[in-house]
Amino acid sequence: MSEKKPGRNFLKDSLRKQTDFSRTDQNRGVPAPPPQKPFDSTLHRVALSTEKEWKGYIKDLSLDRIISSRKSRRKYSDEPLQIQELSFLLWATQGIRKQNNDFTALRHVPSAGARHSFETYIFARNVRGLEPALYRFLPQDNELVLLKTIPNMTADLSRAAFGQKFVGLGAATFVWSCIPYRMEWRYGPTAYRVILMDAGHVCQNLYLACEAIGAATCAVAAYDQEAMDELIGLDGEEEFAIYAAPVGKALTIPDLI
Repeated sequence: MSEKKPGRNFLKDSLRKQTDFSRTDQNRGVPAPPPQKPFDSTLHRVALSTEKEWKGYIKDLSLDRIISSRKSRRKYSDEPLQIQELSFLLWATQGIRKQNNDFTALRHVPSAGARHSFETYIFARNVRGLEPALYRFLPQDNELVLLKTIPNMTADLSRAAFGQKFVGLGAATFVWSCIPYRMEWRYGPTAYRVILMDAGHVCQNLYLACEAIGAATCAVAAYDQEAMDELIGLDGEEEFAIYAAPVGKALTIPDLI
């Protein structure tokens, strides 16, 4: 008989049968957390393109072709991303389809209970129309808020990814953070398994959207947690990095993995 591996229990939904959902904050009448983290209104914001403006940047590809060509690519050309293309990628990964109320929004990716526990940070290195800097996506406003400039962004980002140089060489590197309480509010101790499922939904949409504009990406789950959180400015407890993916225009002969 093989040795038992307790960590596998995290993959099972057995905890649901042991959880008293009447004790969750939702069922105790605690107001839901907002679907978008508040921001300093004095910071510079950049309006993103609307669907009408980025439509022309999407290639006329069939869905089956987009799915069949989806691959991880770690090499990118020096061509900049257009602000319209970045707007499309943000729309596809965390854009809001319908704002139900002040606490719930439907997006273009599925999420358990429509809780959407993620925030999107963009290390913009080579995006036409954007100053090189760290930004956060504001999906309710379809804007980016400029958080800070990072003089050695390429090196710092690669270092935070355990020396994976390609992570800092994308035209824009996506880093999704997690605010666990958005999911805990409804699901209590069963929240964490579905948070990771949701992260997969988000990144897969990024892959497919990249194919549609001739861009490339590679999902990254190996990074120095504390270094990445510090680089973004996260407290590491109530919010922390959970997934990353650099994006750049695809090379003519891509590095396929």
